[in-house]
This record gives sequence, C-alpha cells and structure tokens, in this order.
Amino acid sequence: MKMVGALLALYRQAAGYTQRSLGEEFGISEQQVASIEQGRRPLKPDVAEKLDEFLGTKGALSVAVSRMPEVDLVPLWAEEYLDREREAIAISSYENQVLPGLLQTEAYARAVFRSRIPALREADIERHVAARVERQAIFQSPEPPTTCFVIWEAVLRDRLGGEQVHHEQLRHLREHSEHPGLTLQVLPLGRTTHAALDGPFVLLETPEHQRLAYTETQRGSQLIANPDEVAILTQRCAMLRSQALTPEDTRNLLDRLLGEQ
Repeated sequence: MKMVGALLALYRQAAGYTQRSLGEEFGISEQQVASIEQGRRPLKPDVAEKLDEFLGTKGALSVAVSRMPEVDLVPLWAEEYLDREREAIAISSYENQVLPGLLQTEAYARAVFRSRIPALREADIERHVAARVERQAIFQSPEPPTTCFVIWEAVLRDRLGGEQVHHEQLRHLREHSEHPGLTLQVLPLGRTTHAALDGPFVLLETPEHQRLAYTETQRGSQLIANPDEVAILTQRCAMLRSQALTPEDTRNLLDRLLGEQ
C-alpha cells in the first residue's frame, strides 16, 4: 500500500496537482488522498483506473493495485474503516460479543486473538495486539472524537483471559468511564426488548460530516455509506442508549463487579 501510495504521489506531482486539487477532481477529500499516498488507505481498483486515465499513467496504478499481495493484517473493508476511525469526529459503538477494540487492554486483546479458530501463530497475535492498542491513540489526540459505547452486560461478566485479565479490564473501563467526551453504558441482562438483535455495529462521523456505519460477521465486514442504511442503525443506536443503564448506573455496576473480585 505504501508503494502504491508513493506512485500516486509521484504521478500527481508530475502532473502539477496538489492533494487538494486532485481530490476535488475526483470528489474526495484532501485527507483521503493523503491517506492513500501514505499507505494508510487502500487505492481501490476502479479509482486506480480513473486516475490512470486522468493522469496519463498508462495503467501503471491499476497494475500496481492488481499485484498487491493479499497478506494484510485486516481485510480491505476493515482497513478502510480503521482509516476512517482515525479521522472520525464522533464514534458510537454497540458490542455484544467482546469489548470494543478501542477499550480493550493489551492483555484482553491478546486473549481475544488467542481465542481465534483456526489458531493464530504467536507472532501474528502480537502484531494484531499491537495494531489494536495503537488505535487507542485517538484518545490522546489534540481533538479526540466524541465517543459513545453501549456494551451488553454479558460481555462484562465473561472471564476472557482469566481472573486477572478480567479485573484489569474492568478497572480500565471504570477509568475510561470518567473521561470527558466518552460515554459508557451497559445494556443489562434480563430485558424484555432489545433494539439490536441483529448484532454489533459502529457509527462514524467524518470531518466532512459524512455519516458511515460498519458491521462485522463471522467471515467478513462491511463499511456502509448508504444514507438510508446508516439512518436505520442510527435509530437503533438511539433506542439502545435509552434501553441501557445510564452512565452513572454503569459506573455503579462496574464498581460492584470490581468489588466482587
């Protein structure tokens, strides 16, 4: 991806375009062009073809994209999602299987990846863990995103990784629940209604105020830009927040869980 991005930067400069002016020609932001050139966002095959035609590069970018090895740590859609996550000004997440990656401790993340079937090699596990922990740097940025997390109570009660990992993870959540701009709510067990029985999802708002959604299944992931589909998940998120414990009651629950250990 870095090689393809470097090629794009070379051809763009040779044609006399800035990142902003090239983006304007294709209806994308300057940040997106910069992300591709820095190797953080994949260049899609259809966009590569249009760039080749526009920049007169005789198919060079298309060929480069077609020859990229399929060895990335995360799938293409997930790669694009992670790039959007780094730029987001607002993030809302619902999880019912594991804790959100942005809130996982290193030890909990390691336990998550060690649970994968087929089993991952230890070196691959450590690379995945490092990448997950690195995502959390957005909380230390000069302008961190506004974040909202709704988590099913069963996730908090699982002992993934063992008692010590569980205790450290609960304490980590309790500390984060006090962060300005971060809202943590638990969806309690025993409810008679549930707004998100179809599974977990994430909502993002970009610096250009575009609203996106992201979902994952057992064997794939999907970044959703269709406004109608995003609107449905936004409605579900709002309903989930009304069904969940308040942030104050969530902190009380975490205190009780920590006191039981």
